[in-house]
Formats: sequence, structure tokens, C-alpha cells
Amino acid sequence: MTATDITHEYIVEKLSTQFPGKILSQEEPYGLLSLNVPRENAIEIIKWLKEDTELQFIFMTDLCGVHFPEQTGFELGVIYHLHSLIHNIRLRLRTFFPANDPVVPTATTVFRAANWMERETFDFFGIRFSGHPDLRRILNVDDMTYHPLLKQYPLEDDTRTDKEDKYFGR
Repeated sequence: MTATDITHEYIVEKLSTQFPGKILSQEEPYGLLSLNVPRENAIEIIKWLKEDTELQFIFMTDLCGVHFPEQTGFELGVIYHLHSLIHNIRLRLRTFFPANDPVVPTATTVFRAANWMERETFDFFGIRFSGHPDLRRILNVDDMTYHPLLKQYPLEDDTRTDKEDKYFGR
């Protein structure tokens, strides 16, 4: 199979064969194949995508957290962006879980680059990565008791009077 023959449908079919019932949903916003997978299978699927000799998703472009407080039972999520450099195909894997159980297995066992990105995600969203070699705050102060990108915290102080809305597009 040549690189031009590898379509999104082919990738989904191959993943569904390898991991039956583990692709919870799929969509293609802006042409980017996006798959939702259970958190307990996310790392296994990422490892397989990396090691598959045909697909070769060997580059983790990004890993980040998301918070959707209105999605009861699936408020927090981790998004993995993978890139098959040889085929120039990008793939987004998403896994969602309850805010009261914010634990996901670490991806550092597959991609060393996940180390810093998981620390950043922990720092800003409070998502803990089980098995991470050194999970601690990386950008905020150590004694901070909250995770600032969770949506229960306002983005700015409403009492500030030193800012003019016209400079911020409001």
C-alpha cells in the first residue's frame, strides 16, 4: 500500500480490527481524523500506532488537557496529536473521564516528549498521569492550590479598572 492509499477510513478500519470496540466515536473536523478512545486503552493504541510498520505515527506533536464542565461524567479529557511523518498524516486521539477521577496512564512510556506536556497538563488542569517519572508543577508556583485552566476559575479579575475593553476586542 502506498502513502496515497492510506485514507482515514483505512486507518479507522485497521484500528477497529486491532482494537475491537475501543474506537468510541470518530469525526473529521476540518479534515483532521479525530477518534475518541477509552482512557484505559489510550496508551496501548498510541503505542500500536507508533510501532505499526505501515502507519508509523512516530511523532507526538502535542498533548494537552481540556475541561468541559457541562459533560457530566466526562468533564476532563486528554488530547493526543500524532503525526505519521512518512505519510504526512495527522491524527487526534481523545479520551475523556470524570473530574472526580482525573487519572490517565502516562504516555512517557511511548514518547519521551510527553514528559513536559504531561507536566504542563497536570499544572493547568490537575490531570494526573499515573506512571509519570516526575509529575510536578512546571509553570505555576509550587504552593498554588488550584489548577488555573479549569473553567470554574474566571479568566480575569472583574474588579480591574486599568484595562480598556477597546484594546481587547470587546
